[in-house]
Amino acid sequence: MNSRERFIKAINHIETDRPPIDLGATAVTGISAYALHQLRQKLGIQKPVKIDEPFQILGKVEEEDRQALGVDIMGIFDRNTFFGNRNNGRYQPWNFRGIDMLIGEEFRYTTDEAGHTYAYPQGNLNTAPSGKLPAGGFYFDGLLRSEPVDEDNLTPVEDFREQFCVMNEDDLLYIQKQADDIFHNTEYGSILAWSGAALGDVALLPGTGLLNPTGVRDIEEWYMFHLLHPEYITELFDYHTEIAIENLKLLKEAVGDKIQAIVVSGTDFGTQIDTIISTELFREIYKPRYKKVNDWIHQNTSWKTFFHSCGAVRKIIPDFIEMGVDILNPVQCSATGMDAKELKKEFGKDIVFWGGGINTQKTLPFGTPEEVYAEAKERVEIFSKGGGYVFNAIHNIQANSTPENVLAFFRAAQNRD
Repeated sequence: MNSRERFIKAINHIETDRPPIDLGATAVTGISAYALHQLRQKLGIQKPVKIDEPFQILGKVEEEDRQALGVDIMGIFDRNTFFGNRNNGRYQPWNFRGIDMLIGEEFRYTTDEAGHTYAYPQGNLNTAPSGKLPAGGFYFDGLLRSEPVDEDNLTPVEDFREQFCVMNEDDLLYIQKQADDIFHNTEYGSILAWSGAALGDVALLPGTGLLNPTGVRDIEEWYMFHLLHPEYITELFDYHTEIAIENLKLLKEAVGDKIQAIVVSGTDFGTQIDTIISTELFREIYKPRYKKVNDWIHQNTSWKTFFHSCGAVRKIIPDFIEMGVDILNPVQCSATGMDAKELKKEFGKDIVFWGGGINTQKTLPFGTPEEVYAEAKERVEIFSKGGGYVFNAIHNIQANSTPENVLAFFRAAQNRD
């Protein structure tokens, strides 16, 4: 079977010759640009790494990489980055940690005397920076720029109206062209890396792509508002849900059945040991609105819904299933209650696991190639039985992962010992 056939069978819980492999199809299943450069050096791929996602400094996975690693899935991305500058296919040189790379030509930055790098929203150097890359760091941090909130005069919809809005024709055409190209000119499966219904995603909270973010933007204050001002959260989420469904209608017209899955949300609900908010609060505030979005997708398209949530989320996986989640990522098996065998046994018939292939906090960066291969091979054997599995690491492959370990990881899924 070809890659698309393998992918379609797997996400429909049909066992395949090997699990479909993903690298770089979403912003949470990719690879650090630094690690990708090292990997290409090992593979003999003499090509500078492109960075289309500067916030996490992820490398753009290209055809040479996919062929070398046996990747089966391609991602379809919005043209706007986290910093609000557009990816238009044109690049400028950028030296990252002594390596010559390429970054979108609209990305703008400055560097101070201490070596910290600052990124600017929409490439506008006349406003305050919205991201900071510490000297020697591997990712940008979002910077808070909003004014204090007047709790006596809350305006949630107005605060976020610029951030959550209906897609324009140019953005839809950018997506349509990618979907058409993958569907007609390749045999890859595809996923739309949309995340347009990521209710309360704290990665979006600082508004790194906005010139003047307003409203509640601080993470601690945001979670306190769930209890102190729940009407602020629910009013915003109702608005966000409404806009999400309007965009889904437009996306259906743009891509039809040329895609197999869509990233609905990247909101994290888990820490290393428990959920971030209570189960009761999740069920009251998030679940019904997510169900509304998933119901629309299932009633109007053939797409599978992909939800990303790090951490210990086992106790709300039944809620994910009830609200119509088809695919769960990244499957953080190292978190409390997230044992791979138990997850597959309890939920494997009802939800697709996408990820879980290796511990990216410990084994992949710090283990030996033999340890990496053994752990990844075990995960493949656990999750692949009966289908319902897409092979990927637990979140993005980090910068300190050696090329030898990365190759051992992918070899474990390729049926090659």
